[in-house]
Amino acid sequence: MEEKVEENVNKSKKFDARLLLITTLLISICSIIYELIISSISSYLQGDSITQFSITIGLYMSAMGVGSYISKYIKNNLFNKFIFIELAVGILGGFSSLILFLANIYTSIYDLIMYVLIILIGIFVGLEIPILTRIVEKNESNVRKNLANIFTFDYIGGLIGSIAFPLILFPKLGFITTTFLMGSINTIAAILIILKYKNYIVKYKIIRVISIVLLMVILIFLCTGKLIADKIEGGLYRDDIILSEQTPYQKIVMTKHKDDVRLFLDGNLQFSTMDEYRYHEALVHVPMMYANSHKRVLILGGGDGLAAREVLKYNDVEEIVLVDIDKQMTDLCANDKQVSSLNQNSLKNPKVKVINEDAYLFVQENNEKFDVIIIDFPDPNNETLNKLYTNVFYNYVKANLTNDGVMVCQSTSPYYAKKSFWCINKTIKTQFKNVIPYHLQVPTFGEWGFNLAFNTDNKRKELVVDTKYLTEENIDSLFEFGKDELIDTNAIDENDMFKPTLITYYNQEVQNW
Repeated sequence: MEEKVEENVNKSKKFDARLLLITTLLISICSIIYELIISSISSYLQGDSITQFSITIGLYMSAMGVGSYISKYIKNNLFNKFIFIELAVGILGGFSSLILFLANIYTSIYDLIMYVLIILIGIFVGLEIPILTRIVEKNESNVRKNLANIFTFDYIGGLIGSIAFPLILFPKLGFITTTFLMGSINTIAAILIILKYKNYIVKYKIIRVISIVLLMVILIFLCTGKLIADKIEGGLYRDDIILSEQTPYQKIVMTKHKDDVRLFLDGNLQFSTMDEYRYHEALVHVPMMYANSHKRVLILGGGDGLAAREVLKYNDVEEIVLVDIDKQMTDLCANDKQVSSLNQNSLKNPKVKVINEDAYLFVQENNEKFDVIIIDFPDPNNETLNKLYTNVFYNYVKANLTNDGVMVCQSTSPYYAKKSFWCINKTIKTQFKNVIPYHLQVPTFGEWGFNLAFNTDNKRKELVVDTKYLTEENIDSLFEFGKDELIDTNAIDENDMFKPTLITYYNQEVQNW
C-alpha cells in the first residue's frame, strides 16, 4: 500500500497539469465563440435570429453529447487524440465563417452545410473535456482537485468568450477574422501541449511539424482576414463597395454604380439615391399635412438624415430631435460628402439635435411633447427591432405626442409582407383612435407602406413644400390599396411585448420576398 502511494506521489511530481487547465480555458473561450458566430452569421444571412440561435445551440449541445459518448471508446494515446481534436476544432472553427459565407454565395444548400459544420465542431468540442479528465486521472494523484479545476476553467472560459465576442471581437474584427483568431488559439493550444508533454506523445516530431504547418496556414488567413472579408462582402452586393464599417450595432455598407449610391444596414437596403426621395417624401409630408403644428418634430431612427432634410423644408419647424442609437451611423451621414450632400447637411443644421440613444428608452423616459413623431426604423427582422413595433412602444410614443399630435411609422411592404404590414396597423390601433394606412411604389424597394396615427379629428391640409414626387393630385392614390394588398385583419394578432407575433409573420414572409 505504501509503495502505491509513493508511486502516485512520484507520478504527481513528474506530471504538471497547469497547462491543461490553461488549455481548458482557451478551448472553452473558442468553442462558445464558434457557437455565437455561427448563430450570428446565419441570422445575418438567413434572418429569423430566434430560429437560428435555437437551432445552433440545440445542434451544438446535442453534438457535444455525442462527442462525450464517443470519448468512452478512446482508450490509448490520449495526448495524441487530444492534439488531433484540438487541431480539428481549430481548422473547422477557424474556417467556419469563410465556409458559411461561401456557401451562401455559391451554393443552394447553406442550411445543410451549416448543420454539418455545427455537428462536427460540436462533436470534437464534446470530446475535449472527457479526454482531458482522463489524462488527469491517469497521470495525477490529486484527481478530485484537478477535475474540479478543469470544470471551473471550462465555465470561466465560456463566460469570457460570451462577453468578449459582442463587446470586443465582433465590433473590432468582424466574423471572418474572429474565427481565424480563434482557430489560431486552438492550434497554439495544441502546440503548447505538444511541447510541454512531448514524452507522452507518440511520433512527437511528426505531430509537431504538422501542427506548426497548420498554425502557419491559419495565421496567413488571419493576417489576410480583412482582405478575404472585403472580397466575400463584394460578392454579397451587386455594385462596387465604397465603404464598409462594422459598428457595435450593425454593419454599414455603401455601394456605388455610376450615380447610384446605396446604403445597406446588415445587408438590408436603406436607400438608393435614385429614388429615396419617394420614400422620404411619403414618410414626412403626409404626417406634416395632417399635423396642426410643426414646431417640434421627433425622428426615431432616420440616422441617414434624409427624413430630417424633408422636415427642414417647413419654415415653422423650430426644433428637430433625431434619436438614433448608432453614433457611427449619424457621424458617417453627417460627414461623408456623398451622404451629406444628399441629406443637404441636415444633421449639422442648428435646428437638428442628434441624440445617440436607444429609441425605446428615449420615449420611455422623455417628458417633453412633440407635434409630429416620425418613426423610420429598419424592418422588424430581429428581436431588438421587434420591440420597437409593439403596443407598449406605441403607448410610449403616444405619451410623447401633444394632444393633437401626429405619428407616422414605416411599416414594411403591404404587398410582399401583408401580414406584417397589417399586424403593425392593428398594433398601432390599440393606442390611437385614428390609424390611416398608406403606401407607394419605390422602385428599389417595391411597394412600401406606412401607418399614420393621431387621436383627434385632424384634417389634411395642402402640400406647401417643394417635392419631386408628391403632388396634390397623386396624394389621394397613396391611401388606396389593391385587393392583393388587403387581408382579413381578424386573422392577424397584434404585436404584444410578451407575444411578439410580428417577427414570426415577417420571417415567414421574407422567405418568399
